[in-house]
Amino acid sequence: MAKINLCLFFVAFLFSLNGLAQKTQRPPFSNSIDRLFNKVESDIVTTAEAMPDARFDFTPDSLNIKGAAFDGVRTFAGQIMHLATDNILIWAAINNQKIAYDIPDVNGPKNITTKTDIIKYLNYSFEIGRKAIKTITAENASDLIEFRGRKLSRLDLAFYGIVHANEHYGQMVVYLRMCGIIPPPTKAEK
Repeated sequence: MAKINLCLFFVAFLFSLNGLAQKTQRPPFSNSIDRLFNKVESDIVTTAEAMPDARFDFTPDSLNIKGAAFDGVRTFAGQIMHLATDNILIWAAINNQKIAYDIPDVNGPKNITTKTDIIKYLNYSFEIGRKAIKTITAENASDLIEFRGRKLSRLDLAFYGIVHANEHYGQMVVYLRMCGIIPPPTKAEK
């Protein structure tokens, strides 16, 4: 009886160790990318939503700042359309996802013009990103993908997508502030 109890004890002990090992396993590789992606997405979407409809076509060039070099820059809406379009192209390349829009160039579909539709397009671009990130694993992160005439790893493309989006977020912040609006992420940090 003592041997049976001892065997049962060891079986139970091994099961508990197995459960503990499963709880302490490393998180999925994509979690590291996802955290940064979520922050950038939140900053961009809340900033895009903060610009009033009437100012969505704002460009710093309209301020006629003496000595400034804003001639020919994208409008606020143009920034978002370009950002969303590149998001779609980058993230779709990572997981070979079919795109729901006809994209003629890096500035996006010409028929998307209202703030509501632009925000919808922006959100769609982040949905594609979220799906792509879930496909990146430690095993396939270094796999090469054809993108704009180059071969880049999935991980390189993911970081490029996040960095590119964050660069445009910075531009969006400047545009918002030129319109007298404090970006929501800045308000949230105070």
